[in-house]
Amino acid sequence: MIAQHAPALPRITPEAIGPRLQAYGDALTMWVQTNYVELAIAVVAAIMVFVALSWLQKIAANIARASEHRAHLKSIIARTLARTSRFFRVMVSIELINQLASAPAALTQTVDILFTVAIVIQVAMWLREIILGLIERRAGEGIHEHETLQSAMVLIRLLVSFVVFAVAAIVVLDNLGINVTGLVAGLGVGGIAIGLAAQGIFSDLFAAISIIFDKPFRRGDTVSYDNTIARVEVIGMKSTRLRALTGEEKIISNSKLLEKEITNNTLTLYRRVTFVLTLVYQTPPALARRVPEILRAAVEANGALFIRAGFNNFAPSSLDFHLVFDIESDDVEQMFQARHDIGIAIIDSFAREGICFAYPTQTTFTAAPNGEMVMPYATASGSAAAPSKS
Repeated sequence: MIAQHAPALPRITPEAIGPRLQAYGDALTMWVQTNYVELAIAVVAAIMVFVALSWLQKIAANIARASEHRAHLKSIIARTLARTSRFFRVMVSIELINQLASAPAALTQTVDILFTVAIVIQVAMWLREIILGLIERRAGEGIHEHETLQSAMVLIRLLVSFVVFAVAAIVVLDNLGINVTGLVAGLGVGGIAIGLAAQGIFSDLFAAISIIFDKPFRRGDTVSYDNTIARVEVIGMKSTRLRALTGEEKIISNSKLLEKEITNNTLTLYRRVTFVLTLVYQTPPALARRVPEILRAAVEANGALFIRAGFNNFAPSSLDFHLVFDIESDDVEQMFQARHDIGIAIIDSFAREGICFAYPTQTTFTAAPNGEMVMPYATASGSAAAPSKS
């Protein structure tokens, strides 16, 4: 518990120091003589508490050193308890003596002040270790995320330490009866000034931390944004470096990158392929009805997942059929190979069935004056055809 505000001490002149120390010594001697039984019990209890706290601190330090995963809760708790300072353990023991043995008022006041300082500083140290541990835990144990986090950890530690110990200093000064209003106002103004001066740096830093925490992509993933498809090479404190499929290196600030719509192609569960097949209008209806069945057989024979196939449109030069199937893999190369195999299988099946692919053409039909269709070229006997009109 944090002590109440200490009352203002009377002003002491140099001449009064000697008599005051003598008075303190006499009071301390009388206290020991009149409360030696309670004092002995309190000292024994204080020693036991100090030994117990020291033993816990040592056990926690051993667990923290032996832990292979810093992000585990066990490791975080062990590192936090290992940060228990000797000053805090000593002051807890002295405060126990102070409470059990009814120490004189002057000694009690001094012990309370030192105990307040010790507990506030110790809590700040524990909070700092817990916050940093939770940041590492939230970032995950992936090697690439850990490398990125380590590059930003220097600044993160500085920011966390400054905030935690600034609050601790204010609490200590406030409990000592010092007016901290001006100090709080100064820290606020200074923080605003620093934030405005380093706005761009902090924006990219927090964007990098957001990438580490949310994991929209990782190092080695292939992502798409705008008109760029690239593989992530480095996630830095300020920028991310990517290698485009065309070979060049792309560098973009973290804040700008997160403002874009990003497609992580590496996390694709399957890849969907659509074929548009154009058949000639001379395709017999009975054969056209069998086209979806033929397409399904070609897709399933090559290990893909058939989705749908059927007639779609009367185009100017063709009967259009659509085929949709999925390649159950995130590997682009496997998708390309499967698409190739299925396309060749369709060509082979259509050739066996006598199905002809259409291509953009125009057919001209010639008619005689009476409207009868005539051939616009010589007959087999070699005689010329009658004049025709289109």
